[in-house]
Amino acid sequence: MPELPEVETIRSRLDPLLSGRRLERVMIFDARLTRPEPPDAVAAALEGERVARVRRRGKYLIVEFESDRHLLVHLRMTGSFRYGLNGTLEDDPYRRAVVNLDDGSDVAYRDVRRFGTWELFEAGEYETYLGVRLGIEPLDPRFSATLLSTGLAGRRAPVKAVLLDQRVVAGIGNIYADEALWGARIHPLQVSASLGGQQIAALHRAVRRALRTGIERQGATLRDYRDPSGGEGAMQDEFRVYGRDGQACSRCGTAIAKARVAGRGTWYCPRCQPYRGL
Repeated sequence: MPELPEVETIRSRLDPLLSGRRLERVMIFDARLTRPEPPDAVAAALEGERVARVRRRGKYLIVEFESDRHLLVHLRMTGSFRYGLNGTLEDDPYRRAVVNLDDGSDVAYRDVRRFGTWELFEAGEYETYLGVRLGIEPLDPRFSATLLSTGLAGRRAPVKAVLLDQRVVAGIGNIYADEALWGARIHPLQVSASLGGQQIAALHRAVRRALRTGIERQGATLRDYRDPSGGEGAMQDEFRVYGRDGQACSRCGTAIAKARVAGRGTWYCPRCQPYRGL
């Protein structure tokens, strides 16, 4: 699933391509993309809109129009965009929508698993929608170790499960949670409420470091993720634990182990990240 670094990479590529452009024609081929709204109705509502900018909130892309409407795009597991000039996009069996822009270029949305969503909001509506779903941005200057401590306090859930809770911190998913916990030397099953101040401070630094590295490497391409030009990310070359079960830890040489936490495959180093109980 695209996480904060992947979505931010897509945003940074789309923004200069879309900003100032008018949506001449919109074609939505998959009713699941806009349900419960009919795809033809959403397509018609989008036609003629001019893009002011493309932003990101958590794992959502936000296309802001000059009319003050907002299109929220959630890529879910396999959603991505492709951009091409003057009808140069190749045929794609996983294409779910195409937007023709007023400069003759095209933006296509593709989604193998078909879990992604497009939701169009009238002026002022999207803030309320996201406000109840998303916590603070982890790269926001206001995100502090103290704020993270507040999100973990009193929680009996494993620390990884809390990191994955978008209402606590927005944008962290399976990959970057594992990488951050390795960086902070914290076992993913450690009870959140048991973490001390130094551990929380280390986790705060590790979360920001993992996400910034992910953005610098343009995200991680494991299967479907691509940027709008079709390029792959390189974060997978930086993984310290994710997907590396049985391989040697780059810090201590111990074999990386795999478990399940909050229903997700989870990788960690048994020596660097010992479970300390309550």
